[in-house]
Amino acid sequence: FQVRKVSGASSGKIYAMKVLKKAMIVRNAKDTAHTKAERNILEEVKHPFIVDLIYAFQTGGKLYLILEYLSGGELFMQLEREGIFMEDTACFYLAEISMALGHLHQKGIIYRDLKPENIMLNDSGHVKLTDFGLCKESIHDGTVTHTFCGTIEYMAPEILMRSGHNRAVDWWSLGALMYDMLTGAPPFTGENRKKTIDKILKCKLSLPPYLTQEARDLLKKLLKRSASSRLGGGPGDAAEVQVHPFFRHINWDDLLARKVEPPFKPFLQSADDVSQFDSKFTSQTPVDSPDDSTLSESANQVFLGFTYVAPSVLENVKEKFSFEPKLRSPRKFPGSPRTLLSLFQVIGVWPSNSSLLIGNNGCHRNLDLDRR
Repeated sequence: FQVRKVSGASSGKIYAMKVLKKAMIVRNAKDTAHTKAERNILEEVKHPFIVDLIYAFQTGGKLYLILEYLSGGELFMQLEREGIFMEDTACFYLAEISMALGHLHQKGIIYRDLKPENIMLNDSGHVKLTDFGLCKESIHDGTVTHTFCGTIEYMAPEILMRSGHNRAVDWWSLGALMYDMLTGAPPFTGENRKKTIDKILKCKLSLPPYLTQEARDLLKKLLKRSASSRLGGGPGDAAEVQVHPFFRHINWDDLLARKVEPPFKPFLQSADDVSQFDSKFTSQTPVDSPDDSTLSESANQVFLGFTYVAPSVLENVKEKFSFEPKLRSPRKFPGSPRTLLSLFQVIGVWPSNSSLLIGNNGCHRNLDLDRR
């Protein structure tokens, strides 16, 4: 949902609100783990190219994440409009994404769901990585995990083979995304899920003749089936990718400081402009379902510690008031109406790829996620 803060500091500011039903989450241990991981990662990770978590709170039956509103929309929408990107355009987006992935990896986090729908643009046109529900924490050198998850067309072979995977899967996904940007489709697609998987595991990579030598070389190195041979799969991680000649014109310091002008700057008429989003979402009437499925006290234990207020918000409060603010955590009173929810007014529907979000799924051309 798109929401407006109606009281307190930053009153009137627009945010995105992600709503999750507790009853749906607790049915499956993996969904519970993914939800808690997403909230923890959003608190821990602060980066120019990763979405900011502003608040997290809960009621008796729901969890709420209040995120920065990214009015530039999905990168997917730009790709749909353009068909394909020119190489310099793709280079800009891929460079910013590589910095976000590198930062996650430094924190021991694998992203595992890189695709155009999960890449948002802010009002200036810079990248913001979103949707951290499939991330895996505590993956450092030598550590592997075996969960089968992601979006098939962008999934690395080692995930499909369930042979154990590490952060190198994100560099395969970056290669698949790059191919999509430059050709109009992911590198391996079939008539159904099984045929797509077979192509990812067995078919030779086909590269259009119009690609430059640098683009062809980077694609070949990112889309190596052997994770240990894949660019980025070594100890250098993101640095291995960023020194490739395809990125030779990128000034990485300026890029991180967001001093490089994006190839596309959204034309926005107001702070709550939704013109960059698919109208099939923005035309919907925003209705939050009733909060009528209060969990037992024991079931609610899994959500202890979910509540969060960004340090920047607390600092803003401290500047305006002479006292130290004390926030009562709504988790102590799961059914209490005195939660942060009363600070926000729902004003619109905002697409999301999370299958747990109340409302329609925002995926347009991907296969279903396997969260099991």
